[in-house]
Amino acid sequence: MDAREQRGMQIAATTKLQKKGRVWIVPSQTGQGKYSVCTENETSHCTCPDHVEWNHKCKHIFAVEIVIKRERNPDGSEALMDSVKITERKTYPQNWKAYNAAQTNEKAKFQQLLHDLCKGIIEKPVTNLKGGRPRLSLADAVFAVAFKIYSTFSGRRFMTDLSDAHAKGYLTKLPHFNSIFNYLDNEDMTPVLRNLITETSRPLKNVELDFAADSSGFTTSRFIRWFDHKYGVIRQQHSWVKVHIMCGVKTNIVTAVEIRDKLAQDSPILPELVESTAKNFKLNEISADKGYASINNTNIVAAHGAVPYIAFKSIHTGSGGGLWQQMYHYFMFKREEFMSHYHKRSNVESTFSMIKAKFRDHIRSKSDTAMINEVLCKILCHNICCLIQEMYELGIEPAFWNDKKEVVA
Repeated sequence: MDAREQRGMQIAATTKLQKKGRVWIVPSQTGQGKYSVCTENETSHCTCPDHVEWNHKCKHIFAVEIVIKRERNPDGSEALMDSVKITERKTYPQNWKAYNAAQTNEKAKFQQLLHDLCKGIIEKPVTNLKGGRPRLSLADAVFAVAFKIYSTFSGRRFMTDLSDAHAKGYLTKLPHFNSIFNYLDNEDMTPVLRNLITETSRPLKNVELDFAADSSGFTTSRFIRWFDHKYGVIRQQHSWVKVHIMCGVKTNIVTAVEIRDKLAQDSPILPELVESTAKNFKLNEISADKGYASINNTNIVAAHGAVPYIAFKSIHTGSGGGLWQQMYHYFMFKREEFMSHYHKRSNVESTFSMIKAKFRDHIRSKSDTAMINEVLCKILCHNICCLIQEMYELGIEPAFWNDKKEVVA
């Protein structure tokens, strides 16, 4: 295979060729202009300088020939989609007995696991310098806040469930519903919730080997307003909280989470997600979309013994050497095999869908701190629900803080 044919394969794999009558329109790889290729006669013609001036069979002609081969059968007839392949769909068996048991017992199991999780929270003693009502322990505050987010009820309507939890011994003191919102707006709650999310993922460390990363937004009740000078009107849109996560592709457990500015780029955050996950899991594969494609991210994933299945952008050429170049060639010339690994990434989108469908895709809190803590609570509740599912499906018994004595706030 010569260099022109190789570049033709790249064009056919990464760009869309358009046919207008008898002529194929092929975009230039440099992004400057397009070339016309005609293959109707025995001799193909292209308007690019390589073919016009030197009469070479250029890369654009090779690209068109590859596209034509994809669209035709070996006998030259037009390819018809196999009706069996259209209707055939890969399905995954569902253990309905385990699923039904997990769903019907979820609320009771959720309180038990959340209570066990909060036992590891031991806060530093605080004295009330000005007197007044003693503050709620942080373990009780985390339980109340997380259980409230799980319920999806308003603060007042939630108090019946919280009273039942207090009667069962999951709370040492029943808080007022306003206290729940006050603790949700506490900055000291943020690192505790992040630690609890990590701890809830640890029971599945022997199950998950492949992981996927992505980001998504949760809308808020706040609006961003600006004046559009072009049309002379005031415009507005919902503000949102952007969440970056890494999850296991088998159980959808979230292993790492980062919440940054809503306009923060995805690529620079992947190393932190990988580092956090690698502390508790053995990494085999990491899949992510083209927004995370970079030489640095590829090397960081490889440094933890994992293979990075990250899609490449059309502007990438594979230059840079090392694993980056190897994965680019793998992506270009063994696309189907690459995609069989890469498509595990769809599980991270499923994870976001699970969280938003069950615990709402919007945030009720008003302040920045409370909004971040509310999102973290949604992810914590999701992880506990994943553990409950695996308790019935895989027969695991989650145990928290086995190698840690406590987490101090």
